Amino acid sequence: MSLTPSDSSRPAGPSRRALLGGAAAATLALAATAAGAGAATAHPRADRPARPGRASWPTDFPLPDGFRPEGIAIGNGPYAYMGSLADGSIRRADLRTGEGRTVLAGATGGAATGLKLDRDGLLYISGGVSGSIRVFDTRRNRLTATYQPTTVGFVNDVILYGDRAWFTNSNAPVLYNVPRGGRRRGKDDLRSVPLGGEWEQAPTGISANGIETTPDGRALIVVNSPTGKLFRVDPKTGHATNITLKGAPDVVNGDGLLRVGDLLYVVQNRLNLVTVFQLDADARKATLRRSILDPRFDVPTTAARLGNRLYLVNARFTTTPTPETTYNAVAVPLR
Repeated sequence: MSLTPSDSSRPAGPSRRALLGGAAAATLALAATAAGAGAATAHPRADRPARPGRASWPTDFPLPDGFRPEGIAIGNGPYAYMGSLADGSIRRADLRTGEGRTVLAGATGGAATGLKLDRDGLLYISGGVSGSIRVFDTRRNRLTATYQPTTVGFVNDVILYGDRAWFTNSNAPVLYNVPRGGRRRGKDDLRSVPLGGEWEQAPTGISANGIETTPDGRALIVVNSPTGKLFRVDPKTGHATNITLKGAPDVVNGDGLLRVGDLLYVVQNRLNLVTVFQLDADARKATLRRSILDPRFDVPTTAARLGNRLYLVNARFTTTPTPETTYNAVAVPLR
């Protein structure tokens, strides 16, 4: 998910073959806190039915100046959660009205990158360069668990798979997983699975980024941002196999991944592009079906779906961040 902002000298529109130079993770240290979130009301039922995509629903969602969004997650109800690279805070937006508020306060040095919302209302949060993993109860507005992997690196993105939540480390060839449910049960709750096989780890900077599951539910999919390759990963062994791409040479700058049935949506951040691939059941092959472009894209990093819409946050990595820099999220037709 997260690639840190480039300096102002970087061109805004690199070619598809451009590598992610200058994308080293920002020096942020996570300070997990729920201060200030106590005043928030309880979250509505996570299984509340929604009818997304009505013409009256907004397609632009302003965020606080300086927020620096990176991750987005949506459950069954019409609410999106967005995380901040600036301080690790979490903001909730009502997708019917566009109104938003902070539900988890940030802290100096904090960061929130990848997000996934479970059916029980628990939000799993990647902590970026701090290496932390947090679990936030959106119904009670409080943290329920915090984990700290010993491997140094940038904990980037997360997917829910089986009875555990799985996380990528962009700076090391390893995946982490923690139990779903938010309660720590023992010292082995946090597990590591080294990546091997055909996996290619860059000596420095970002490698693994977005993560998803295969259509048959037997493996994971991980994108390598600088090489533009997709890998099928055996969750038991960490053995990675290169997924054959048809119709596209690569998915360079690949960031967030979203699978809807057998369609894989790959957010290619600095290209301001979402490419849509059709997967075979075990994700050995991915065939390009279409691309999604929108003039409102400004380095989108991750995407979430509700009904017939795709929601993306604009990280604006080609804009030097300041406390006054404006940010937003946008909605586009799923198509």
